[in-house]
Amino acid sequence: MKLSTRTRSRALCLTLVATSAALGLTACQDSATGTRSGGGATTARTGTAQDATPRRLLWMGDSIGEAEAPALGAAIKAGGAEFASMAAAGGGGVIGEIAAPTWDELPKKLASFKPDLVAYQITTYDWGTAKEQRAGYERLVKTVNDAGADLLIVSAPPFKIDDFYKPHEAAIKTAPQSAREVAARHPDTVRFLDASALWGTDGTAAKARRGGDGIHSCQQGSAAFAVWFGKELNQRYGFTPAAPEQWATGSWTGAKVYGSLGCA
Repeated sequence: MKLSTRTRSRALCLTLVATSAALGLTACQDSATGTRSGGGATTARTGTAQDATPRRLLWMGDSIGEAEAPALGAAIKAGGAEFASMAAAGGGGVIGEIAAPTWDELPKKLASFKPDLVAYQITTYDWGTAKEQRAGYERLVKTVNDAGADLLIVSAPPFKIDDFYKPHEAAIKTAPQSAREVAARHPDTVRFLDASALWGTDGTAAKARRGGDGIHSCQQGSAAFAVWFGKELNQRYGFTPAAPEQWATGSWTGAKVYGSLGCA
């Protein structure tokens, strides 16, 4: 049964527990719910990742990123910056033939939205050899930097390797290292962010916060990611995140993506 936005917001009461080492989110649901997804001018970047606080963030990724986008957008906007997402279910990557739609859309999005920071979460489709992965990430770096933006590459959360992903398991494991190597070649405009600090490395562990399908996050996991990501932006780019109380139970909790994932 699909819940209304009002019901979701009421049912999803998030208790945020932050320490210097970890962040936890605990959901409180009422008995009626089920269980089980700014403004301001921008200035072109001048060549270093620490030149200015990001004012316009473009988010990229696959369906995992799509499930994180509602919470991330709410948090970024509450912090006073603008946010746009081109995360795409069934794609969103930058490597191989499956990446063709991304390469078609990205230049248009860069031209229209004019981000000063692009965050690319490594997708579950970043398949290929390490050489092919590096080539794809290098192309992403050039495309983003040529548009006047910095690039932040984020490792994907751990997820269930089912029959669909099993043939590509080796490539899924090498992608973060390939991305890290590319980022190291462009220290002024590219950063690599290891999200295992939040999710851990075991997709079946409670810390990974995967939803019922073992792959995507529901509202709680997405909110946890948004809180953590905001802190990382603060450390790396001087972005001041808004307190979770300002956005964590907002209308984003009723986003369509969560209904399709069976989230409460």
